[in-house]
Amino acid sequence: PAGPCGRDRVILSLCCAALTVAGVAQGLAGCFLTVRFARESASARNADTVPADGCAPVTILKPLHGDEPLLADALATLCAQDHPAPFQIVFGVGDARDTAIPAVRALQARYPALDIALVVDGTRHGANPKVGNLINMLPAAKHAILVIADSDVHVRKDYLRVLARTLEQPGVGLVTTLYTGLPAFSVPASLLGTTQITHIFLPGALLSRALGRRDCLGATMALRRETLDRIGGLESLKDHLADDNVLGQRVRAAGLGVALAPMVVATTVPERTVAALWRHEMRWARTVRALEPAGFAASLVQYPIFWALLAVLASSGASWTYMMVLLAWLSRALTAMAIDRALAPMTPGLALRCPVWLLPPRDVLSAVEWAASHAGRRVDWRGLTLQADTPPPVAVSTITPSPTTSSATTKGSHAR
Repeated sequence: PAGPCGRDRVILSLCCAALTVAGVAQGLAGCFLTVRFARESASARNADTVPADGCAPVTILKPLHGDEPLLADALATLCAQDHPAPFQIVFGVGDARDTAIPAVRALQARYPALDIALVVDGTRHGANPKVGNLINMLPAAKHAILVIADSDVHVRKDYLRVLARTLEQPGVGLVTTLYTGLPAFSVPASLLGTTQITHIFLPGALLSRALGRRDCLGATMALRRETLDRIGGLESLKDHLADDNVLGQRVRAAGLGVALAPMVVATTVPERTVAALWRHEMRWARTVRALEPAGFAASLVQYPIFWALLAVLASSGASWTYMMVLLAWLSRALTAMAIDRALAPMTPGLALRCPVWLLPPRDVLSAVEWAASHAGRRVDWRGLTLQADTPPPVAVSTITPSPTTSSATTKGSHAR
């Protein structure tokens, strides 16, 4: 088209095309890193032969809140661990009427030989209810190694053994894990949430790590009790919504490393409706934007189908832009299938083959959420309205033991 408006539309469509190519390139890089991680993890796990006396006892802290979809299945995977040393599972709720309690009682009856404790304590500590639950649970913990796992995490039988071995590496103060999505229902909302976690978040986390970041991913966090005391205890996290991010910052500020375990766990995607998924993902988006505004701004490039569709609109349907849509869609489909194939042995029985038709609406929904996240900082967390916070930078000199995490804390603990 002739004229200034025509030139502007051409420039805009070319910019969108360039962003499409950048998104495709990022997707290919993330796919490559995921395949490499899966291969290297398999080699590390196959080579790891640990004698029974070579593993330390572990306490798992499992905060709960309500009877979530697939909750019983997720909790049962913890009871099937092949960890050669003693391990304890501490569940915690804030109300004696919590609907998650029957699932815990059923596990206690099903596995009478396991050390399974339930803490019921409604004491509030700060703005983050999950951390408050953990603070209440901590006195029930018996062992020096603590594994904090979200309620919806499904794990393999070597989960504890791999975490403990990774924590033994020199200089490591905190171990975290990658995770995939596990749809609770075969409905579009649950599948959309799953592909976001498995095919966008997971390879993106590996790409960030390849670029030098050492973030803590909150689905699983393993550390020694002495490390937790050294960085100020759980009390130092109680007013932060992004408690996992703050924990990682404080561990690094104390001069210790945040290691990625050679495993992948699965987390339940429980949403039945797009509205519920929107609320959940808006909490993620606004939290990440508050923590890493520059990185969050750049993350929009990872949705190439969205940019290709925008190129179609900007160019008024130029034929070459439809080819960009097909290129972006094909690229996203091939990388998603490659990721699924690479992760399948690491998450047996939990892997999802991504429906290819979901990818365009997934990219568009993610881009809309990105834009909407800038409209405020309020987030929904299990029915509570909270504010996405921006934790201040943590200096090494600020890491001091919390006055409430002393000898009483070393005896044991309670859960969420």
